[in-house]
Amino acid sequence: MKQNIGSTDKVIRVILGIVIAALGFYFKSWWGLVALVPFLTALASFCPLYPIFGLSSKKEKTE
Repeated sequence: MKQNIGSTDKVIRVILGIVIAALGFYFKSWWGLVALVPFLTALASFCPLYPIFGLSSKKEKTE
């Protein structure tokens, strides 16, 4: 699994996960579990939708 999430994308996903989890907790809804998706994709540095659309936010190293 090739990493395709850059550092800025990771930060955005973690913040989004925190907001979704907080809203789920506030409204006492199971929808807060959706927060796992951005957390896990940020942790793995891989988004399964990016390859389908040919996207990547990770900068390639130039040597």
